[in-house]
Amino acid sequence: MKLSTPRWWYLREGAPSPVTRLLLTPLSWIWAAQTAKRIARATPRSADCAVICVGNFTVGGVGKTPVVRELLLTLTKRGRRAHGLSRGYGGKLNGPVQVDRARHTAVEVGDEPLMLAQDFPIWVSRDRVAGARKAAASGAEVVVMDDGHQNPDLRKTLSLVVVDGETREDEWPFGDGKVFPAGPMREPLKVSLARTDAVIVLLPDDLPAADPDLLALFGDTPVLIARLEPAAPPPTGRQVGFAGIGKPWKVERALKAAGCHLVDFAPYPDHGNYDEATLQFLAERAATYSAGLVTTEKDWVRLPQAWRDRVTPWPVRARFEDEAALGRLLEKAGL
Repeated sequence: MKLSTPRWWYLREGAPSPVTRLLLTPLSWIWAAQTAKRIARATPRSADCAVICVGNFTVGGVGKTPVVRELLLTLTKRGRRAHGLSRGYGGKLNGPVQVDRARHTAVEVGDEPLMLAQDFPIWVSRDRVAGARKAAASGAEVVVMDDGHQNPDLRKTLSLVVVDGETREDEWPFGDGKVFPAGPMREPLKVSLARTDAVIVLLPDDLPAADPDLLALFGDTPVLIARLEPAAPPPTGRQVGFAGIGKPWKVERALKAAGCHLVDFAPYPDHGNYDEATLQFLAERAATYSAGLVTTEKDWVRLPQAWRDRVTPWPVRARFEDEAALGRLLEKAGL
């Protein structure tokens, strides 16, 4: 059973109850200690090619996959043979295996790898070292790894961390800074920053600029700003939206900001599968409003084939505001 991301994680204060915080805080100490011990004891191994890790400070979605896609595209334009690497979260295959959209499903390889494989060679492997080496043996000069900032086994050429730069009222990308399960952090921010070559702050297309207070948290670590923008207009007419990502409420906001006539929206757990009962419920909601159904590309690839013609996928892309700064960062890393 997959659980939805608790929205209270991202509040600076006020939720949940103090008793809940008190009960969860000792568990967060244990989590942080175990993560630190695992990283300290590991000996990173070479992949026989360059590795760019695109990671998280937090649990849950921040928009890494669009950034991975944009990096793969940038590297390809620079003449590099770039492959993607994923753990294949939500999929059954251990790998290493190259994703084949003609024969693999999201149930086998996960939704994000299946989505990325539309444009680039993508590998799924629970063992990141084995997956990266398999990609290198197949011709990759550089591997872009989706997630893995807290995975110490694979030696990284460049460690990038994506941060959700959307700050609204009491909502904050790191909540009040507590480590999982008391908050969204995978480890204390300062500890994680010490292994970070650059931070990528991802902003929604309608937000004018990054919050200076957020940027100040990263100290001397280089920061790149990227925009999450629609790759196509949303469907016209009345729509019922749904999404099973780390922060589904952000999809609702983005659709409305893009001009979608959204009459209802249903959130679901990240990477969760849509069974027939759920899809029938969504179809009934759409019929009630005389509306269409719209979702993210990531959700769309998880739909049964029979339902894909009934739902419109809405693609988004990450665009770096300063592409020259990204180029300099890649050049400094020999890429």
